[in-house]
Amino acid sequence: MTSGLQRSDLVIIAARPSMGKTAFAMNIAENAAIEDQKVVGMFSLEMSREALLLRLLCSKARVDSHKMRTGSLWRDDMDKVVRAMDQLAQAPIFIDDTPGISLSEMRAKARRLQQSQGGLDLIIVDYLQLMSGGSRRYENRTQEVSAISRGLKALAKELKVPVVALSQLSRAPESRGGDHRPQLADLRESGSIEQDADVVAFIFREEVYKPDEPELDGIAEIIIAKQRNGPTGRIKLAFIKNSTRFESMAEGMSPPE
Repeated sequence: MTSGLQRSDLVIIAARPSMGKTAFAMNIAENAAIEDQKVVGMFSLEMSREALLLRLLCSKARVDSHKMRTGSLWRDDMDKVVRAMDQLAQAPIFIDDTPGISLSEMRAKARRLQQSQGGLDLIIVDYLQLMSGGSRRYENRTQEVSAISRGLKALAKELKVPVVALSQLSRAPESRGGDHRPQLADLRESGSIEQDADVVAFIFREEVYKPDEPELDGIAEIIIAKQRNGPTGRIKLAFIKNSTRFESMAEGMSPPE
């Protein structure tokens, strides 16, 4: 639907907490670095490098992350983990977990990565609001976040790579009666993100709001709310909780109402 990740694009993936933002980003990284051997630079401002690598390993091996952490995997699962470790060891994915990294620091590290690897195919940022605006002083946080989003778009253009940045949303979906799906207006408290982005996608899992309805378990929607050079719409995916990964569903895409 988005024709893949396009060079120089800023792609914003936004959601309320517990919807699976990091899991979705890790799936993108896994597909790019492990399946396609693309060079991926991931800047994780929330989770440690070790925690992300564990997530990647469980996702690729399709094993229960809790059982992995507690050492209670079955032998068949351990075989899957060993195979996934071999694949992960050869994947050109580079994780930086510097907390509160500034845009200038990120730019310098991305440039060095591009030079050392002879190219860079994708940058992932988890997540935008945890970045620092650097030494410059801003009147408020909204101005600072706006400067960061503009800077990420400039970085995508400079290095000619897609930048996928995760973003928080305002609490507006919670207060919306009936339909809690996010809207572009829910990004407005975050400054100019909507204007700077080439693509804005929301992750929505209705089961988070309706945990007592089992028919909603494991169903996720990716809502393409903005696409500068393409259509908008919704894509249904399966969310596999125990291995924190998204997978395709037979239903495919349904058009927006």
